Amino acid sequence: MTKNYLRIRRPDDFHVHLREGTVLKAVLPFTCSVMGRALIMPNLKKPIINVSLAEKYREEVYASLLPGCNFSPIFSLYLTEQTTADMIKDAARSEMIRACKLYPAGATTNSSFGVHNLERLDEALSAMEAYDLILCIHGESTDPSASVFDREALFVQHTLPGLLDKYPRLKVVLEHISTKEAAQFVKSFPSSRLAATVTCHHMLCNYNDLLGRGLNPHLYCCPILKSEEHRKFIVETVLQDTRGQFFLGTDSAPHVKSAKECERAAAGVFSSPVALPCYAKIFEEYGALEKLEQFTSENGAHFYRLPLNDEWIELKKESFQVPTHIRCGNESIVPFLAGETLPWNIVEG
Repeated sequence: MTKNYLRIRRPDDFHVHLREGTVLKAVLPFTCSVMGRALIMPNLKKPIINVSLAEKYREEVYASLLPGCNFSPIFSLYLTEQTTADMIKDAARSEMIRACKLYPAGATTNSSFGVHNLERLDEALSAMEAYDLILCIHGESTDPSASVFDREALFVQHTLPGLLDKYPRLKVVLEHISTKEAAQFVKSFPSSRLAATVTCHHMLCNYNDLLGRGLNPHLYCCPILKSEEHRKFIVETVLQDTRGQFFLGTDSAPHVKSAKECERAAAGVFSSPVALPCYAKIFEEYGALEKLEQFTSENGAHFYRLPLNDEWIELKKESFQVPTHIRCGNESIVPFLAGETLPWNIVEG
């Protein structure tokens, strides 16, 4: 590492949405060209609720990979109130599934098949303990009376502790944390079985970026961006991490432009084209570039019990102008920070 040059172990993205069909083909190159592995979310229009559906989705993902791309997708199972112990057993025995995803019903995109009552997941979660599958949680309360800005904190305060107590051997990832309550809870948890993914948009932006100069629908996501106080606390917690509890998960969530620039815009930030330069920018601003590799390339692999990638990736201190859009069939997708300039760029080849 020098002032203008950075070489790190190839990163992993432990939370990404690749979608399917035309969108999958358009967005996958931005992940597979940078990341060694990615944990792909199961909330498709027809959610990935069993191994058979995961196998079909894997075929579609592999068919969409760039030629010569050295990329290993990891798949996850969508938990429903009908998930059985046998379904968990099948997932654990498959080589491609490493985690199951808990979506509170109604919390985010394609979550209508999710969970209304955690008690109905007892069989599945007990089996996950027995078969050592990781639980990834979209940690937001769906209480209709709760403010959108309080949903994560309420989940962390009132739901997460009981779940962790009830299943003491279950490894859990609190996804895309956006509040100081979530960061502090993970940081203070006495066991290494709890971790969190952190997105570049929650580390870079606050709700003023979303709402302050007119509504920017391309920054609308779940969990919603919070105040500057929360943003700074999350960044500082990540930089102070000495136990490997926080790691890269972009939650890159593409939607075509027409689904974002409309009434009732879809939630999701498409960050894959800029994620690694964004993380480099954040760590540099805090004088902590030497900690970037641990966050992007080591902590997540250790938590998921995977070997570290044996390839490397290089970044150069040079201006990188983010494209204004990405073609997607007859439509387009607007990336995070579209049209803006970042100080770091990935060295091609």
